[in-house]
Amino acid sequence: MKTVLRRLIWAGVLIGLVFPITTILLYRLLPPLVTPLMLVRDAPMRYDFVDLEQISPSLVQAVLVSEDQRFCEHSGFDWKQMGIVWDELLNTGSASRGASTISMQTAKNLFLWPTRSKIRKALEIPLTLMLETLLPKRRILELYLNIAEFGEGIYGAEAAAQAHFNRDAKGLTRGQAARLAAVLPNPLERNAGRPSHNVQSRANQISGQIRVAPAALWSCL
Repeated sequence: MKTVLRRLIWAGVLIGLVFPITTILLYRLLPPLVTPLMLVRDAPMRYDFVDLEQISPSLVQAVLVSEDQRFCEHSGFDWKQMGIVWDELLNTGSASRGASTISMQTAKNLFLWPTRSKIRKALEIPLTLMLETLLPKRRILELYLNIAEFGEGIYGAEAAAQAHFNRDAKGLTRGQAARLAAVLPNPLERNAGRPSHNVQSRANQISGQIRVAPAALWSCL
């Protein structure tokens, strides 16, 4: 019985390591065919993977400014931002924003289910480490921009640009890119094509941040 149990444990460990590592290595060259989030959403899917060169630099900058300003500096986890969030939680009981990095979000989108849970959060940690170890920063961002949800059934920059602005991702203006970045925290309740006052206000803020952002913010790309 102990031998069987030991073999089962080792088999679980092997599968838990080999499957994600092999998949991530494949993602160095190949686009994901589908993600768990795409499978669980009950809506027609629009998804068209494109190279980073086919995405407007304005969208790249808008996403980095709004989602992860230390993307080029950290190794998957933004400990500085985590400290800020922790202090806010201790002092006020709530945080103004989360501490999830683009690397963490990419790992979650590629492998995990969308609902929040302690188990999912725990699995995010080793998956993020694998992603950062096996892929260059540029590829991680390319994957993120292609699988992020931008609306109901809309995944990735190309599908989002076509759906909301009737143009390809490379042709997005700074204003349009900022509006897409502004909906990322809650793409099912926010609309980049028909922005609410709050979305437009956030987009204007993002546009302003892009103008003053140092080049080091996207130096790893």
